[in-house]
Amino acid sequence: MKSITGIGRILFALPFAVFGINHFLMTDYYLGILTSFIPFGAYTVILTGIMLIAASISIMWKKYVRFSTIMLAVLLFIFIATIHIPHLIGGKEITTTLIALLKDVSLMGGALMIAGIYSDEEKATKNK
Repeated sequence: MKSITGIGRILFALPFAVFGINHFLMTDYYLGILTSFIPFGAYTVILTGIMLIAASISIMWKKYVRFSTIMLAVLLFIFIATIHIPHLIGGKEITTTLIALLKDVSLMGGALMIAGIYSDEEKATKNK
C-alpha cells in the first residue's frame, strides 16, 4: 500500500513542477490571464512558478510535505479567488475558465488530503 501512496504522491507533485516551469517559459501567457488587481505583473508570475516548483520538489522528496501541501492549497485558493472567479464573472471564455476552476478545486482537495495523511503520519511517529 505504501508504494501506491508513493506513486500517487509523485504523480500529484510532478504536474506542479511542469506548471512552475511553464511560468518561466510562458510568462506572457500568464500575464494575459492575470486580473488587473494582482500586483507586480511578471514578478508575480515568476514567484508563483518558483513556489510551484518548490512545492513539487518538497512533495516528491518527502521533505516538509504537510507544510508544502497546505501552502499549495492556499496558492490554489488564491488562483481560484483572484483569477478563475473574476474571469467567470467577467464572462471570459466561460467553459475554459470553469474547467480551470474545477481543476484547481480538485487539486486543492488533493493537496489537503496529502497534508492530512502526512499530519497523521507525524502524529503516529511522535507517539512511538
